[in-house]
Formats: sequence, structure tokens, C-alpha cells
Amino acid sequence: MRTAGVIQRDRWRLSNALLLSLLVHAALLSITFGGQTFGLPGLNFPWKDRRVDASDLRILLMPAPPADPLPVPLSGPEDAGLAGKGDAGPAAAAAILPSTSEPVPVTETASSQPQAPGMTAWTRPDVNLPIAPNAPAARAPATSLERNLPVQGSDVPAPDVGGEAAQKQVEQEARDRALEQAARNEAARLAAERLELARQETLRREALQQELARQDEKARQEAARLERERAEAARLAAERQALVRQEELRREALRQEQARQDEKARQTQSQMEAARQDAIKQEAARQEALKQEMGRQEAAKQESAPQEALRQEAARQEALKQEMARQSALKQEAARQEAARQEAIRQEIARQEVLQQEAARQEALRQEAARQDALKQEAARQNAAKQEAVRQEAARQESLRQEAARQEAFRQEAARQDAIRQEAARQDAMKREAVRQEAARQEAARQEATRQEATKLEAARQEAARQEATRQEAARQEATKLEAGRQEAARQEAARQVAAKQEQTLRDKAEREERLRAIGKQLDAEAAQRDAQNRPSRSLLPTASGLRRGWLYGRADPNPDLVLYAEAMSKKIELNMTFDMVREVVKQPHTQPTVTVAIRADGSVEKVTFVVSSGVPAIDEAIRRVVASQAPYGAFPPTVARQYDVIEIRRTWVFDTAIRLQ
Repeated sequence: MRTAGVIQRDRWRLSNALLLSLLVHAALLSITFGGQTFGLPGLNFPWKDRRVDASDLRILLMPAPPADPLPVPLSGPEDAGLAGKGDAGPAAAAAILPSTSEPVPVTETASSQPQAPGMTAWTRPDVNLPIAPNAPAARAPATSLERNLPVQGSDVPAPDVGGEAAQKQVEQEARDRALEQAARNEAARLAAERLELARQETLRREALQQELARQDEKARQEAARLERERAEAARLAAERQALVRQEELRREALRQEQARQDEKARQTQSQMEAARQDAIKQEAARQEALKQEMGRQEAAKQESAPQEALRQEAARQEALKQEMARQSALKQEAARQEAARQEAIRQEIARQEVLQQEAARQEALRQEAARQDALKQEAARQNAAKQEAVRQEAARQESLRQEAARQEAFRQEAARQDAIRQEAARQDAMKREAVRQEAARQEAARQEATRQEATKLEAARQEAARQEATRQEAARQEATKLEAGRQEAARQEAARQVAAKQEQTLRDKAEREERLRAIGKQLDAEAAQRDAQNRPSRSLLPTASGLRRGWLYGRADPNPDLVLYAEAMSKKIELNMTFDMVREVVKQPHTQPTVTVAIRADGSVEKVTFVVSSGVPAIDEAIRRVVASQAPYGAFPPTVARQYDVIEIRRTWVFDTAIRLQ
């Protein structure tokens, strides 16, 4: 746009200079010399004098003496002043000198050719001078007075005044022809210069268009490259998100597998316990059946004969021995199974202990990795923008907490993935920085090229202006005067606008101060009226001032509007990115401060009081700045304003990832 403006301005100046040059040359071509009014130069326009209608001329040429062929002097001071102008003056003077000793007769000529169209002056037709009879020799008079006197010894009468007018007419025609030729030459020169300027302007425009096209192509290529880089960044982000999703799925699968294994171990243990209980029940039932069988045999033995009793006793003893052997074998088997079960339980306990130790080691490694990760993230967060850093840090911390809650056993893998993600983010940031630096470098190069082109155009314009000023000094001075007048008018207009703006600013400031004073007066009047009414409030405490005060030290009050107003004040402080004002100072060890904020009915802050200080003066001052930065907090609701002029709200300030008022 700036180059186009320079071209338009140069074109306007060249057009004005060319128009002024044409006007000056037209005025020069209209000048005539030897006028009838005191012989002074004047302006003679072609449409006023139709020279093709001039009357016929009678020219009388007189020969000079052979011994002293002196040229005839001009008749007056006007002709003498024109004798040296151009080549037509000597030619016209030579036309009236005799070429031989013979006299030249009077020749009658008439203008018969019409004026050529489009010419600013007329052309005299060629005249054929016939040879006249011989005339006596006579000396040319030295002055016009002598030419009017008769020559002694000659019968030729003295020339009259008409011959002198004819000579002047011939000389005037010669001068007109010379001026016409000079005008044609000047017009041809101007046309050639205009053609050359037009050709140079065309070449300059073509070069400028090519340069603009080249710059557009470069800009298009740069935009395409940036678009490719953005697409690559989007692809990398998508790949990172896909890796994160895969890692989450893998961790979820591992968690499910761990839960399944734990469930399987619990089921196995419960099955073993049920089998042991069944074996104990079966053994008790078998012992009970054996006791019953022994009692029955004992009864049968008492009833049978002693021999049978002996035989049976022997059989019973044998059976008892076998039973005892079988019971011993069963006891040994049960003991072996119990030992195997105890060994399995011991191995399971040992495995659980190993798993617990491994989990504890993984937890320690996770905590160490989390600490290292937190340090890295803190360093990266300090280098990033504040608002973006708050959101990213909160998201990262929340993600870390959720990830730690979901998977504790595989923290090393998560740390490795997090390191890969951080490395990718760092490389991405480096790529973005390289792209930004490259764009800035190309922008600087483009601006430098534009500046050089503008410098070249300005130099060419100055050179053209200098050349034009050399040819048209008067036009340049006039243009300079006009430009100076325009600049002076623009400067005066700018000064007037600045003065008007300052006056408007002062007027607005005065009106604003007047409004503030009116509001203050109105508030004072309302306070005086409320004091005059002297309405006691149920929750009003006695104070030294005349303002009605209310206190809210907790989150409950009979007036729900007061509670809602306090909650709105707390939310405004918590949600408006005020944590950036205390982010650095709260890293110091401190106590959670308890602050009482007194708010007036118009929402302004009356005072900030620390019930419990944080122990760090910088934190206390930052809290005061936070409270002042969010003022005003809105006017009291009507139900609250009818009871209180000032409300003191006490809250405990907690700083973690944001400010929370409890």
C-alpha cells in the first residue's frame, strides 16, 4: 500500500509539472516582437490574426556601390535588437542586399497557399524574383532618413515608407518561421521526453509488479510452510493423545488383571478353607460312626457266649488294630494335607509380602519421580505465560493425582511416558520458536526489502523532481509553496485537533469529577438521613462511628441476602485469576491468614484487617492488592442496604493452585 501511494504521488507531481510546462511553452510561443505600441513585445494568439489574408507586398531592393558593398543597417532600435536572434535575422537582412550591380525591379507577390491545419503559425509561400532592367548604381543609405532622400546623379526615385514596411514584414516572417521551427523542436523534445518518462514509468511499474508478485509468491510459500508445520504439530499432538490413550488402556488392563488375580487368590483360599472344613466334618462323622459300632459290638459280646465273645473280641481287636492303623494313616494324610495347606498359606503370605514390598518400592519410586516431575514442571511453568501456566499446571496436577489414584504399581512406566511427552513438548516448543524466529527473520527481510525499494523509489522520485526543478524552477517553487501551505494547514489542523482533544479530555474529566462529587454528596445525604432515622438492627454491633455495621464471620446468617452477597464477593476473588498476584510469594512458609474485609454499601472497600496474619509481610500486602483489584464488589441488595451501611466479612484464605476463601 505504501509503494502504491508513492507511485500515485509521483504520477500526480509529474502530471502537474508536464501541464505547467505546456502552459509556459504555449505562452512563449505566443510572444510577438516589434508591435505597434511603443515597439514592446506582446502576446499574439493564432486565432486573433489570420495572416493568410494579408495584402500583397511590394519590395524594392537597391544595389550597393561596387567599391564599398556595405550592408544596409536596420531601420530602428527594435530591428537592431532582433538582429542576433536565431538564423532568420541574417538571412532576412541578406535578402534585401543587391547581389550584382544591376538593379532589381519591384516584384509583386500574393499569398495563395492556405494555412496548414494544426499549426500555430502560418508559412509564407516561396517567391520567385524576376530580373529587372539595369538601374544606375547608387550607395545604400546609412540610415532610414538617407534611404528616404533621393540619390544624386540618378533618376531613380527614393523609396517610400512602404518599402521599409515590406522589409519589416519579411524580417517578421523570417522570425516567425524561426520561432515555429524552435517551437516544433521544443515540442518534439518534450514528446521524446514524455515518451522516455512513460517508458521508464512502464518499466518501473513492471519491475514493481514483478517484485510484488515475487513477494506474494514468497508470502504464499511461507503461509503454505506454516500450514504444513501446523498440520505436523496437529499430527504430533494426535499421536501423543493416541499414545496417552493407549497407555491409559494398558494401565486399565493391568489394573483389571491385578484385580482378577487377587480375586482368583481369594477364591482359591476360600476353596481350600472349605475343603479343610469338609474334611474335619467327615472325620468327626466317621469317629461318631466308629463309636456307635464299638458300642453295638460291646453289647453283642455281652449277650453271646464266652467263646464267641472271645472270638469276636479277637476279631474286634484285630478290627480295632486295622481301624487304628487306618485312622493313623488318615491322620498322617490329614497332617500332610494340613502341612501342605499351611505351606501354601505361608507361600501366599510371603508372595503377598513380596508384592507389598514391591508396591512400597514402586510407591517410593513414584513419589521420587513425582517430585522430580514436579520440579521439572515448576521450571517449565515459570517460563510459560502466567494464565496458560495456571491452566496447564492445574490440569497436569489433576492428571497426576488421577493417574496416581488409578495406578500405583506401574508408576515407572508412567514416568517414562511423561518424560517422552515432556521431550516431545520441548521439541515442539523448539520447533515453534524456530518457526517464529524464521517468520520474524523473513518479515524483517521483507520489511528491509520494502524499505530499500521505497528508498530507491524515493531516490528516483527525488532525481526526477531535481531534474524537473532544473527545467521548471518556477513551477517547482510554486509547488513548494503549495506543499508548504498544505503542510502548514495540516499542521494547524493537527494542532487544532490536539487542542480540541485536550479540551474535550479536560471537559470530560471535569464532568466526571463533578459526577463523583454529586454521587458523594448524595451518599453523604443518604447516610445522614439513615443516621437521623436511627433504626436499630438486630445484628448491629455498637461502633464508634455513625455508620450501621453488620458482621458475617461464618457462612450462616438469618439474612440470606447477606450470605449470598458474601458468597458473591468470595467467588469474584476466587474466579478472576487473582492467584497470579500471590503465586510467587505464597511459596514461602506461611500461616493461613484470617482476613476481615469491610465493604461499604456502594461496593467499595473501607478497610482490610488481618485477624490472623500469614507471618509473611509480602503475602499480607499481596492479599490487600487482590482485595483492592477486584473492587467494587457491587452495591448491597435492598434488603441489606436497609439494615447496614458497612458489612465486615471474615474469611480464611487458602493458597494451593488457586485462592480459596473458607
